[in-house]
Amino acid sequence: MPTPEVWCGLKLTHDGGVAAIEGNRLLFSIEAEKLENRPRHATMHEAADIVAQLAANGLAPGDLAGVAVDGWARGAQGETWVEVADAAGTLHPVEVAGYHDEPGAGRLLTGVTGNAPLLGAPTPFRSFSHATDHALSSYCTSPFAARRQRALITVWDGGMVPCLYVFDPERVSLECLGPVGSISGALFPIFCSHFAPFKIDHGTRRANDPGPGLEALLPIAGKAMAYAALDTVSEEAVAVMAAVTEEIGLVDAAIPAYLWSRRVLTRTAPLGLSDAALVGSIQEFLFRVFAAGLDGLLSRRPDLDGLPICLSGGCALNIKWNAGLRASGRFAGVWVPPFPNDSGSAIGAACTEMVRRTGRADLEWSVFAGPGVRDVGQPPPGWSAQPCEIEELAKILEVHGEPVVVVSGRAELGPRALGHRSIIAPPTSAAMKDRLNAVKGREPYRPVAPICLEHRAPEVFDPGTPDPYMLFDHQIRPQWRSRIPAVAHVDNSARLETVGPDNELMWRLLTAYERSTGVPVLCNTSANFRGSGFFPDAESVMRWGQVRYVWSNGTLFTSDADPGAGADPGAGAAG
Repeated sequence: MPTPEVWCGLKLTHDGGVAAIEGNRLLFSIEAEKLENRPRHATMHEAADIVAQLAANGLAPGDLAGVAVDGWARGAQGETWVEVADAAGTLHPVEVAGYHDEPGAGRLLTGVTGNAPLLGAPTPFRSFSHATDHALSSYCTSPFAARRQRALITVWDGGMVPCLYVFDPERVSLECLGPVGSISGALFPIFCSHFAPFKIDHGTRRANDPGPGLEALLPIAGKAMAYAALDTVSEEAVAVMAAVTEEIGLVDAAIPAYLWSRRVLTRTAPLGLSDAALVGSIQEFLFRVFAAGLDGLLSRRPDLDGLPICLSGGCALNIKWNAGLRASGRFAGVWVPPFPNDSGSAIGAACTEMVRRTGRADLEWSVFAGPGVRDVGQPPPGWSAQPCEIEELAKILEVHGEPVVVVSGRAELGPRALGHRSIIAPPTSAAMKDRLNAVKGREPYRPVAPICLEHRAPEVFDPGTPDPYMLFDHQIRPQWRSRIPAVAHVDNSARLETVGPDNELMWRLLTAYERSTGVPVLCNTSANFRGSGFFPDAESVMRWGQVRYVWSNGTLFTSDADPGAGADPGAGAAG
């Protein structure tokens, strides 16, 4: 039987990464920000870096049957912002496919071809649009692909209006059905950037933010989603937003989005609303525009009734919107991959090349396919090491009530820590949320996510349906709010992660903790230096110095010092 061919996907710009698929099995996806404590949203544009990551995962350039590069936007003069650096540090422009797709079946799976020194030497490659890569990263990882089921796909990223697609696995056809509404995904963070908790100096942003000019906005949306819970939606504000939208027309680029924001803020000022009420109101307004656009477009295509839908693009990280679509009952199923933002673009590029080459769209994959944890030799002074089974760690959590950083196995794909690069803590004290936010250097309004045994989740949360990647909104049921206060947001919502046996590490930990305490829930938040990706190793956590316990691959590291003593200045984690 012939050896399956290997397809490589590359994302060279922000949220850069390299992914490889053998046949239809994902081998790995390495995001730059998860290596060596690199900055959040880091690029992966050095050829030597790409080759090194391939080698670290057992591949050489000659092993690759094809290379696909994610498409990107172009400058006002048609220049490309995609570059690769050679061994001397010289930057070479890479001519890639575009950012958006035009309506129609077109040639979305054909892409464009090119040649660039991507792997240390001239490398032929194919490039597909950024939107197409988003679409197929979502469909190919979905349960619908595994069933060879036709499905709808939305792509809504920061630099584009939401678009609807349909993928037919029998015909191997991806069709762009056109825009869903006229609101750019960047409008939410642009609007929120005018408020004190998220305010940015737009003059500085323009001076220091080359390329598409949206990089400074990337951290805002997640914080704003949490902040919105501090007050309620104002229907008066929503009405103002609708009226301004009618006046200005399309809000599909940054300049009109700023104009829209200023006009809305001027007209809502007499209402005396809090910042949180305005943030919640725009979140609700955008969801209504999106849902109405879907209804309108699908009303013209009755042949698409009853199909499931896959969500992709950075806007698919909004748990309120995802939950709203699922609760609408309009679709046979709603799927969001754990990497709907650009962290999944390298996977999407590789998936699109797989589909083009083989006609297959069903990807076999695991969410734990990121970089492996780096081993620690002798622990630093003040730390001791001893063997520790994960079940023993559950007892430490119960008895000592201390946060524990788990850095073990291969890292999660996407932006959510799911138990391999997590700070885990007991949820039974309200003070734990404040402590974790202080440890992470985060604002006090930020919630801490719960991790819960899947079979117990409907008892504790509403709806409590399976949600292994923390991508839907849930409410804590009244009888549990006093038992797990650390994971309750101010509106009693929760960004839940449900855990089944496929997440073996957290399944064993939660099962042991439940057996001793009767509580099937723990706190789970990401473990990282401020402004960096997940910790790559236990040594980084010990250098951070904010916790007493670190668990990695069966070893428990314990500090003799008080948590936080001697920590690197300004090294608090965030995210």
